[in-house]
Amino acid sequence: MKKLITLIAAALLIAACSNKQKPKEPMADTGRTQRTENLLVNLKALCDSAVFMFGHHDDTVYGIGWAFDNDRSDVLSVCGDRPALLSFDLGHLELGDSVNLDGVPFSRMRQEIISHFDHGGMVTLSWHLNNPLTGGTSWVESTPSEESHEGAVAAVLDGGQKHQLFLSWLDRVADFLNSLVTPYGIHVPVLFRPWHEHTGSWFWWGQQHCTAQQYKALWQLTVSRLREQGVVNALYAYSPGTEADGDPKKYLERYPGDDIIDLMGIDCYCQEGDVANYAANLDRNLATVCAVAKQHHKAAALTETGFEGIKTDDWWTATLAPVLSRHPLSYVLVWRNAHDKPGHFFAPYPGHPSASDFVRFYNAPETLFLRDVNALYLQ
Repeated sequence: MKKLITLIAAALLIAACSNKQKPKEPMADTGRTQRTENLLVNLKALCDSAVFMFGHHDDTVYGIGWAFDNDRSDVLSVCGDRPALLSFDLGHLELGDSVNLDGVPFSRMRQEIISHFDHGGMVTLSWHLNNPLTGGTSWVESTPSEESHEGAVAAVLDGGQKHQLFLSWLDRVADFLNSLVTPYGIHVPVLFRPWHEHTGSWFWWGQQHCTAQQYKALWQLTVSRLREQGVVNALYAYSPGTEADGDPKKYLERYPGDDIIDLMGIDCYCQEGDVANYAANLDRNLATVCAVAKQHHKAAALTETGFEGIKTDDWWTATLAPVLSRHPLSYVLVWRNAHDKPGHFFAPYPGHPSASDFVRFYNAPETLFLRDVNALYLQ
């Protein structure tokens, strides 16, 4: 089996979080399920190995030329295997909508999460929630004036005019997380990644729209409310953008604390015509993330990356892989393949010029896909 020897040597097991033979769910001293804590142990162990999981956002719900088919994936069509990590977004869940901001039904999302868990995979969830103060989207440009974003974080904190509304939004997130239960009664462990890329200012929780203390309080409110609502299956990820430019102090400027965060990451994208600068930027920032994560005893990951349109045929093995080989990470996640937005894709699809290079990336010993983690589980 591909990479099995490497995996056994690493003693890692994401799929160990799923076990149909144990209907009684053990709890850890942390108040989370033991399987959730096992996932955290495995993510940290990956950072001590020479392998990492590959992930793709919305991989199983749509792709280039298709949407909401069953048992389909662009990654699967290219390399014959599925990502070890799936990512979905909870945006519009807070509004009580039945579909998220990209049209994915939350019922389908729940189904995919449970199915992926049953096959030994891992799931991470982001949250592009609307602005509770303006009614606009997460993005600053969705409202006429940036000034309307200045008080959004303050408004949702204790004493703010939108505090009760925001608590109801968090409760909807809690209800969804609590609903991620298999037919045999196991809560599916997930990595929740809200308030990402806060070092930029394109989201209403970004750098210029709240103070460092307000941002930390936003995190504290989020996690404490979810815990109060009985969420026992969530790990939490801190994922700034690259604005800190490798400076550890800037990276940690708004860090909400070791008692809240389980994984440290970075979001870094390749811009067209800037492949060399992307590699240098990614290398510099990952060095900081991995060093700081180790100091704080956290897992580390490249929480979002990619090259929109993948305009370099050998981007996977000539640009991305050489940088990743220098940094101990638990996973690497590329963004979605939009079915309704031409050119907006970050993983190859059949016939794309980078597909053969992606197969080489897939076959490399350091990359873990679903069959790899499941193969180890079967041992």
